[in-house]
Amino acid sequence: MANLDLPKMFDEFVDARKNGFLAAKEFKENGGKLAGCLCSYTPQEVLDAGGIAVVSLCGTSNETIPDAETVLPKNLCPLIKGTYGFALTEKCPYTYFSDIIIGETTCDGKKKMYELLNEIKETYVMQLPQGQGRPYAKDIWYEEVKLLKEKLEDKFGIEITDENLREAVRKRNVLRKALCDMYELQETCPPAMYGTEMMMALQKGGFTFNIDKQIEQVQGIVDRAKKAYEAGEGAVPKSAKRILLTGCPSGGVIQKVGMVIENNGGVIVCLDDCGGERTRSMMIDENADDILRAISDRYLAINCSVMTPNDGRLENTKRMIEKYKVDGVIDVVLQACHTFNVESYKTRQMVEEMGIPYLKLETDYSTTDSGQIETRIAAFIEIL
Repeated sequence: MANLDLPKMFDEFVDARKNGFLAAKEFKENGGKLAGCLCSYTPQEVLDAGGIAVVSLCGTSNETIPDAETVLPKNLCPLIKGTYGFALTEKCPYTYFSDIIIGETTCDGKKKMYELLNEIKETYVMQLPQGQGRPYAKDIWYEEVKLLKEKLEDKFGIEITDENLREAVRKRNVLRKALCDMYELQETCPPAMYGTEMMMALQKGGFTFNIDKQIEQVQGIVDRAKKAYEAGEGAVPKSAKRILLTGCPSGGVIQKVGMVIENNGGVIVCLDDCGGERTRSMMIDENADDILRAISDRYLAINCSVMTPNDGRLENTKRMIEKYKVDGVIDVVLQACHTFNVESYKTRQMVEEMGIPYLKLETDYSTTDSGQIETRIAAFIEIL
């Protein structure tokens, strides 16, 4: 990984975060409407259609977790504690400038945290079904999406029309296609870019709440990577072992896990978490007769460990292993994330039945286990 310009990448990331804060302030001062979102299940097209900018509020660092633990239990998922801590300490301008936060009843920890978050900033919680297979599950979620639409119309004094929803779907589909083009750069051997570059680009996109700018940024990354690859200037050596990263959202472990993989002879060729190709590849038919139903159906179909059963995730992981010619699978489970932790048993079974080595890492956002994590990853890649 010596050829990867990490300082430049981090500078760009820090600049994007800082500029995003300033942009949020300016956006609000100019009368803009801003919603903070916390999960892939949030139907972003409904917000887009109301002229409400969307920004991700998920906490992905250890910075405010000690503050969060003055209210929340210590043995809670770091993503939940990080999210609440940034709101509690007012260290996240995005939370501060948000007019409303949209939550969802995924895990028990998040849905109870939302009750406390609502005391800091108005938090609207969508009620997810427990699974996708019941005949009435789609109707339940459709009603939830419709209630969200009505909530936003009432709060902001707006009308969200079918025409606006279709235009929002069209734009989000373009963004998803651009992201999928970026993921698919990793199909080549060697891949066109390091996986940490993708992970940083996804984080950076979270600080850009203008969709057109997000599309432009991602398309720029794809174009530059393709040109460099075709010119023989790719940074990834052919010897790099191809790793699929799965499990919990990986935004908070880019340095701790992602960069360690790529500093020890590996390259992440597939992000198989809820922000990766598994979810981004799910498009919406902008010509559907009932556009709101098409939106709600798409979001309910997302495969997350909170759903029972969740066989779709395993089927997708299997396809990704084959598509990206994976040498090894690393499953990242955030501490106290019980659904992904339990599901890791089935993931290991499926991966090893395919003859692919598997490593499970249970961790948090602190640096206390960084040495142990690096030792385990280095040993894992060495055996591939």
